[in-house]
Amino acid sequence: MSLAIHDTMARKKRAFVPADPKRVTMYVCGPTVYNYTHIGNARSAIVFDLLFRVLRHEFGDDCVVYARNFTDIDDKIIKASHESGTPIGEITTKFAKVYLDELAALNALKPTMTPLATEHIEEMVALVERLIEKDSAYAADGHVLFSVDSYADYGRLSGVDRDEMIAGARVEVAPYKKNPADFVLWKPSASDEPGWDSPWGRGRPGWHLECSVMIEKELGETIDIHCGGQDLRFPHHENEIAQSACAHDGAALARYWMHNGFLRMGTDKMSKSIGNVVLTHELLKEWPGEVIRWALLSAHYRQPLEWADALLEQSKRQLDRFYRLLEEVAGSDENPAPPESVVLALRDDLNTPEAFAGLHQLRDIAAQTDGDARRSAILRLRAAGQLLGFFHADPAEWFRGEAGDGPSAEEIDALLVQRAEARKAKDFATSDKIRDDLAAQGIMIEDGPDGATWRRE
Repeated sequence: MSLAIHDTMARKKRAFVPADPKRVTMYVCGPTVYNYTHIGNARSAIVFDLLFRVLRHEFGDDCVVYARNFTDIDDKIIKASHESGTPIGEITTKFAKVYLDELAALNALKPTMTPLATEHIEEMVALVERLIEKDSAYAADGHVLFSVDSYADYGRLSGVDRDEMIAGARVEVAPYKKNPADFVLWKPSASDEPGWDSPWGRGRPGWHLECSVMIEKELGETIDIHCGGQDLRFPHHENEIAQSACAHDGAALARYWMHNGFLRMGTDKMSKSIGNVVLTHELLKEWPGEVIRWALLSAHYRQPLEWADALLEQSKRQLDRFYRLLEEVAGSDENPAPPESVVLALRDDLNTPEAFAGLHQLRDIAAQTDGDARRSAILRLRAAGQLLGFFHADPAEWFRGEAGDGPSAEEIDALLVQRAEARKAKDFATSDKIRDDLAAQGIMIEDGPDGATWRRE
């Protein structure tokens, strides 16, 4: 079975055939870097990190080019700067690094490139000029707007009536617009706002413009896969499609479109505007990154995901069971191919629930065998998990975990030294008390020929 993905534009699953198997291109809309991101933002990044991994498995590590941008100029960033008194560059640099550190903790691979909007202003101005020349955009009152009437397929991706789209997106109805749906390509900047010189005066780009420009410059006129959250279908992706097609004489911006589903808290989607957000950097203080990654991939990427503490607790228990088996092959450099059951599940539109079931089957096989057969099953389990972005921690360190409200690793190690000295002196009462006190705090002691080890339960 070859890789198949659900194409939002086609409204169906399609076999994935890249334009060039030696250069598979994918683009993911990245964050606007003005604040900490919530776990809903992380879902999109982790889902498409998995896609990146699967594409590399199918076509080769050096044959996949993945770009994920940073929006580092935006009204929200300007507002954050004014409110905090912090320079914009300081804000965007800080939160871009925070985002990258968070994703690294979630075992996300680095994209091939992470372009910045502000590094592409010249190209944005050139694209706007091209659209004006083709009568797809017009200047008005210091702004330049895209004319949606110039693109007959506007709305095809989202499939929503234009009047409903305008109402749902809260499009500004300004007197200088020819059509209420027309969107801003370039806007004037006030004296206390960042701006760049342009044929239309000092200003800055509209949000939608940057992705079309970065895709064209970094990846090419038409890419293989464009990805993002479901909430970006309209207006962001719809506008990208329109401006790129009109600038490139009708050429498609992307051959496939993929969108992940919302992450929900109760009955509502997670949203900063609603205020029901869980921040990724706060979660990482409480949970290992792999636990959060497991929770994010536990549902199929196109389905809503209900976020709750119970999901994280269940994810931790499942990973604990896998890591207990992986301890048996710790340090092995054997690297078998991932088992077909897991690969086939991922080829089927990144079917992670089915892939997770494959991991559990491999664990069951290992548990029912011994000797070389057991070792082989565990190694194949590890290979399958690593394709999904798991099992990169040292098993011993995994079980030591974070201290939380319990004793630190240093405190436990010191107590084990005291216990060893008590056992050597045949003071078994003290030895047993240390063991029992630690057990009461969730620290399990395991005695072996090379001494005692410990793990958190």
